[in-house]
Amino acid sequence: MKENLLHFIWKLKLFTCKNLQTTKGETIEIISVGTENLNTGPDFLNAKIRINNQLWAGNVEIHIQSSDWYVHNHEIDENYDAVILHVVWEHTIEVFRTTNKAITTLELKNYINANLLVRHKELFSKKKKWINCEKAISSTDLFVLKHWFERLYFERLENKSLQIQQILDKTTNNWEATLFILLAKNFGLKINSDAFLNFATSFDFSLVRKISSNALQLEALFFGQAALLSNNLESEYFKELKKEYKYLKLKFKLTPISNGQVQFFRLRPNNFPTIRLSQFAMLYHNYQNLFSKIIETNTISSFYELFAVSTSTFWETHYTFEKESKKSVKKLTKSFINLLLINTIIPLKFMYLKNLGKSDFSAVINIIEQIKPEKNTIISKFGNYKIVSSNAFETQALLQLKNEYCNNQSCLQCEIGKELLKK
Repeated sequence: MKENLLHFIWKLKLFTCKNLQTTKGETIEIISVGTENLNTGPDFLNAKIRINNQLWAGNVEIHIQSSDWYVHNHEIDENYDAVILHVVWEHTIEVFRTTNKAITTLELKNYINANLLVRHKELFSKKKKWINCEKAISSTDLFVLKHWFERLYFERLENKSLQIQQILDKTTNNWEATLFILLAKNFGLKINSDAFLNFATSFDFSLVRKISSNALQLEALFFGQAALLSNNLESEYFKELKKEYKYLKLKFKLTPISNGQVQFFRLRPNNFPTIRLSQFAMLYHNYQNLFSKIIETNTISSFYELFAVSTSTFWETHYTFEKESKKSVKKLTKSFINLLLINTIIPLKFMYLKNLGKSDFSAVINIIEQIKPEKNTIISKFGNYKIVSSNAFETQALLQLKNEYCNNQSCLQCEIGKELLKK
C-alpha cells in the first residue's frame, strides 16, 4: 500500500461505507471526506464525520501506519489539533494531539475491495510499458474521455498562458509585440525556434511598425538581425538588402544575433529560414494591426485567408541567396497555418479573453475542433491502442495526457486511471 493510493481511496470513497467502525469499535458515518489539501497541513480539510451519532467538523490526516503520525512530528504541531479522524491502512499505535488528547482512528484495510488493489498493482507494474493503462485505455467510457480531453486541453492552454504572460510582462502588456515574438518563434519551427525568438527580441517591435510599408526594408531588418547578411554576394537583391540593413542598423543602433544560430541543416527547402523570414516579413508588410485582426477572426477559413502570404519575388526562384532554383510560389500552407493556430494564435486568443474576464471559450474550441489532427509519434502510438483523434483538439489533449500524466506516473490524478480503478 502507498499513501497516494490511500489518499485516492479516501477522496473517492472507494471503500465499504456501511458498518464502519473506529479502532475502538465506535460507529462512523462519512458525511463529507473534506477537501484535499495540496499545501502543508492535514491532508483533507473541512470534513464532516458522525462518530457514535456525534457530528464532527474538522480535518482528516492519512497515513499507511498510525505510527507515521510521530514520524512526521504531528504530535508537536498545532496545525494538526483540528484533526477529527486519523485514517490509516494499518493501526499500530494510538496518536495524540498537542493537548495530549487521543485522536479517533479508522483502519481502512478491511473495508477496501481486494480487486481495487489488484488493478492498482497491474496499472503500476514494473513491466516496461509506453503508458501504464495501454491494455485497458480503449475500454474507457467515451463520456469520461470526452470530458477529460476538454480538461486536458484547457490545462495545456493554461500552461501556454504562463509562457505568453512572461512575454507580455517583457513587452509591458503590448499584445501586438507579444504576437510578433510568438509568431517568430513558431515560424522558426523546432530547429530554429530559439534563433527566431532571439531575432524577434533583438529589436523593439515599434521598428516593425515604422518600416512595415516598405517590404524591402522589412526583409532587410529580418535577415540582418538574423545574421544572414554578413557575407559578400553578387546578387543585386542581396546587395540591396545589405544596403538597407546598414542604414537601419546605424539609425536604430541595432545588434544582430550571433552568427550560426540560424540553421539550414536537416530542413526541407520550404522550411529554410530564408523562406520563413521572407514570408514572415510579407505577413507584417500586409497587416499593420495583425493582433486586432486575429481577435476579430473566429473561423478556420478566415484564418487561412488572413495568412495566405507568400515570399517576396526573389524567393520564388531561390531557397538560399546563392543558388537559383526552379520557379515556385512559396505560400504558407494550410498545415503550417494550422501549426500557427495551435501553438500561437489560439493560446493568445484564450489568454486575451481571460484578461478581459471572459469565461466563454466556445469560439476557441470551435477553431481547434476544425483543425485536422496532428501527426507525430505520440498520436500514432495512442492510435495503436485504439485512441484515434478526429481533430487537433483531441491531439492536443493527448499530448497533455502523455507529457503531464503518463510520463509522470500520475494515474491517480488522471480520469482514465480513476475510471479503470473504480471499475
